[in-house]
Amino acid sequence: MLSVIPIVPFLIVYFAGIGLRHDKRKTMMMAMDITTLFLLLSVSGLFNIIFDSSFGFFLILLIVLISAGLIGGAQNRLKGGVDGKRLLRAVWRLSFFFLGVGYVLFMVVGLIQYISQAM
Repeated sequence: MLSVIPIVPFLIVYFAGIGLRHDKRKTMMMAMDITTLFLLLSVSGLFNIIFDSSFGFFLILLIVLISAGLIGGAQNRLKGGVDGKRLLRAVWRLSFFFLGVGYVLFMVVGLIQYISQAM
């Protein structure tokens, strides 16, 4: 269920973190980091169902690796070197945003596809 509805792990981690840490910013970032894994699995599954393929996970992984290369290249040009920790954090948090958008988009497309097939 956690990978089908990725907002559930986000809410669980966020409210548990607020109860334990009392630091909303760090708790929000931790909830985003954990939810990204669930979004990755969920969006790749939705992609596979909508497009009737088995390439969804690998396509998302390829896009994440390409974005890591682009961000790393920009970081190298601007600062003269690549900070791996900052690069990984930036790619992971951008993945959260884009996978969240992809999840909503694929859910809407999937529901429309399901309803149109049922009629």
